[in-house]
Amino acid sequence: MNMNATLLGQAIAFFLFVVFCMKYVWPPIMEAIEERQKKIADGLAAADRAAKDLNLAQANASDQLKEAKRAASELIEQANKRKAQIVDDAKIEAQAEREKILAQGMAEIEAECNRARDELRKQVATLAVIGAEKIIGRSIDMEAQTDILNKLTAEL
Repeated sequence: MNMNATLLGQAIAFFLFVVFCMKYVWPPIMEAIEERQKKIADGLAAADRAAKDLNLAQANASDQLKEAKRAASELIEQANKRKAQIVDDAKIEAQAEREKILAQGMAEIEAECNRARDELRKQVATLAVIGAEKIIGRSIDMEAQTDILNKLTAEL
């Protein structure tokens, strides 16, 4: 019986140890394990959220970059159109200015030709009168000479 009593004592001690562990040791250990599992799950969820946020931010950045490129391209296109318009306007203005300068030059040339013709007529008339005086051998009075010069100038 001694052995049975020892075995029974050991069984009771083991049972009491298990009851003690279940009542006092296991609850804090289980609570620590559950808390640790919750922290790990929360960390994984936060990591998943961060990854999703990162993907969303990258997509937004990509969209914003595309929009910025499109806007820049549009601005460049508008600037090129404006440049072409400015060049065309400058060409038109330069052509008008050229025509104006040519017209002024032609008017000046025409006026100079008329002045030269008038001067040439006067000189020819004067030479004609001088020639006539020499042929006639006498001098014509100044009033008659002026009248003859005016008539010759008008005829030339």
